[in-house]
Amino acid sequence: MKTIKGPGLFLAQFAGDEAPFNSWDSITRWAADCGYKGVQLPSWDGRLIDLARAAESRDYCDELAGVAAANGVEITELSTHLQGQLVAVHPAYDEAFEGFAAPEARGNPAARQAWAVEQVRLALTASANLGLGAMASFSGALVWPYLYPWPQRAPGLVEEGFDELARRWRPLLDHAEACGVDICYEIHPGEDLHDGITYEMFLERTGNHARACMLYDPSHYVLQCLDYVENIEIYHERIRMFHVKDAEFRPSGRQGVYGGFQPWISRVGRFRSPGDGEVDFSAVFSALTTHGFDGWAVVEWECCLKHPEDGAREGAQFVENHIIRVTERAFDDFAGGGADRAANRRMLGLGA
Repeated sequence: MKTIKGPGLFLAQFAGDEAPFNSWDSITRWAADCGYKGVQLPSWDGRLIDLARAAESRDYCDELAGVAAANGVEITELSTHLQGQLVAVHPAYDEAFEGFAAPEARGNPAARQAWAVEQVRLALTASANLGLGAMASFSGALVWPYLYPWPQRAPGLVEEGFDELARRWRPLLDHAEACGVDICYEIHPGEDLHDGITYEMFLERTGNHARACMLYDPSHYVLQCLDYVENIEIYHERIRMFHVKDAEFRPSGRQGVYGGFQPWISRVGRFRSPGDGEVDFSAVFSALTTHGFDGWAVVEWECCLKHPEDGAREGAQFVENHIIRVTERAFDDFAGGGADRAANRRMLGLGA
């Protein structure tokens, strides 16, 4: 067993144009003041990082890490959620996702995909330059619009979509191997990898690639009515990243899992600040610790009710309270009598 690191904070929901959220120096100082020891860095946000420069210059990466360290935090991982989303986009979402891409790649799906692939490649190289062992991402989605089995799906449609998804990601996974960095796909509705089964379908098509790992976030499992603790028991060998995000699911006679096209505040399934939802985080931290997870517990703050800065400060203490410092001895060692092989054999009635 190992002690989980933390607390960490994903900065994507906090970066902005106003101080202290508009520069790497000020946002890391703010995060440390909130009680965080690490920050997960959104690689697409030019206010916080120059990704191309990070991929080509270890000196620049040392500067980034140095500023963070001087302010009391370290970089936990880079995130490529937005770029990963664009590695695979169904045409129905072309316009919705246009804003994720660089201006020069918009309006041209092939150029957008090429840009996204290069961005993920740069982030993997930058992760290596920063000395990081994992990078967060989304898988993107080609078959998500066909999630519900009506109208009937054409034979082979899903298989073809997953074959293509794996084909697009395989070169990036190979580059991840060369960099010594795991790609941790956040298992998330809206992505083709949205539960254990779909992750397994992708993993099989990548030849069970060693770098195709998981970002575990129990909130997305609560809203799918999936057993989020058993998920750790099944996939713990592949879970290399952990988002601490809470959720609640309160089905009614009018609304269920699909949400009825309602805004977050009106959905029966809602994200909440850590501790305000229904995730049993004591069980989650216990399961991850039992299986030797030694990565970061990173708060991803998303809540339809609470102010983000309150959620951030409360989240740091919440994680601090849930991290289990693993024991170095058994609780009943005091009662141990000591023995050797001869004594053990006598106790078993086997003689000397």
